[in-house]
Amino acid sequence: MDDPYEMAEEAPGTRFLLFPQSPFRTAEPELELVEISAPPGTLGPGPSGPRMYVVNPSGKTIPFGAIVPGPSGPGMYLPPWHGQVHPPPEPDEDGHFIHILPSDPGFEAAHLFASAHFTLDVWEEYFGHPIPWHFARDYDRLELSLLPSLDNAHIGWGFLETGGTSEHGGEYRAYSLNFDVVAHEVGHAIIYSVVGMPVSEDVPGEYYGFHESAADMVALIASLHFGSVVEELLESTSGNLYTFNQLNRFAELAGNAQIRMAANTRTLQEFARGWSSEHALSEPLTGAMFDILVDIFHERLLVHDLITPEMEDLSDHLEESPYYSDVMQELFNARYALDPDGFRISLLEARDFLGAYLAAAWSMLEAETLTYAAVGEALLAVDRETTGGAFESIIAGNFRMRGIGLFEAGPRLAEADEDSHAHSVRTRVPGEGMP
Repeated sequence: MDDPYEMAEEAPGTRFLLFPQSPFRTAEPELELVEISAPPGTLGPGPSGPRMYVVNPSGKTIPFGAIVPGPSGPGMYLPPWHGQVHPPPEPDEDGHFIHILPSDPGFEAAHLFASAHFTLDVWEEYFGHPIPWHFARDYDRLELSLLPSLDNAHIGWGFLETGGTSEHGGEYRAYSLNFDVVAHEVGHAIIYSVVGMPVSEDVPGEYYGFHESAADMVALIASLHFGSVVEELLESTSGNLYTFNQLNRFAELAGNAQIRMAANTRTLQEFARGWSSEHALSEPLTGAMFDILVDIFHERLLVHDLITPEMEDLSDHLEESPYYSDVMQELFNARYALDPDGFRISLLEARDFLGAYLAAAWSMLEAETLTYAAVGEALLAVDRETTGGAFESIIAGNFRMRGIGLFEAGPRLAEADEDSHAHSVRTRVPGEGMP
């Protein structure tokens, strides 16, 4: 995949202003100009387009996906919303939305739309084809809904609905303004479409852990398509991505709070006797993917003579050592200072290798038989077909370090809670087991 700015020159799209990272992590968050694939003039008020549209309801209290009484008995509460709506943001005379600023009442709607559309654009290019919605049986478009009373963000049958949280200092923080949160939910929709939804409760527990991990990777890779994220990441780390940085924090809510980490040391062996949370279960797989990204980045730095083989070997040997930061940061600082642009190019190359590999590998998987080991086997098959096995040792080694292929997740040890995707509005399908 090309640099997003080059893509914009080749095929101009509709422009929006987005917070590439959580606006709640700093007192003065910065906006970035982005272009989504919809050509100028093709989006209407809302915003609304051929794939999705935003509704900002007035008076809505029940979230989509809830089970509510109906004339024929209980059923799912689903789009579209038929009630009153707040005034939608409208495009300017050129068809863009860059005049919608954070001070505008319609900014949340514009931000939600652009975040979801941008994420889908990124991943449709990796897949090489449009990704149909998993709910296409009933809906042509995704309804993006704002519901402040909802302390969550979730995607379901025909909808992506975002609320917010007041857990941090009592200040309301809208999930619609958090790109990672929106991209993560779009990631679930991508996986439901490509891999499939569980048709029974007999799917392996690793399917649910995979879902969380894959959604995290969708968000992580998409975030690396913001020029400011890449620049800040490299400037703050000098390319030493194992330091605590923006890339390995998902869904930041404040400067020192995040939902889970990409760079972690968890292994599948820890879950061999069972698991209670698919979010925790996802961490060995997400950690392996993050390590693969970093290792491919190092390989690209080697290809461009930006680091030495000795430096890469030292990084590998010190990876879990308490001395890693002290030793490696000084080396990365010196090397990065010599060619920052070369480091940027290498990171974008690693991003696109992994993005393309994941898209191809996910396309080979099926929900009913999905295991972490199957994910690794699919990635190795893609690597053989794409490069003749250039990253075989990287993929196999990192999966082995996480115990994947050596251990399997045991049974669920507790009933699914409200944070689970296993039994939630995300997996409910109308007409299956309900009126």
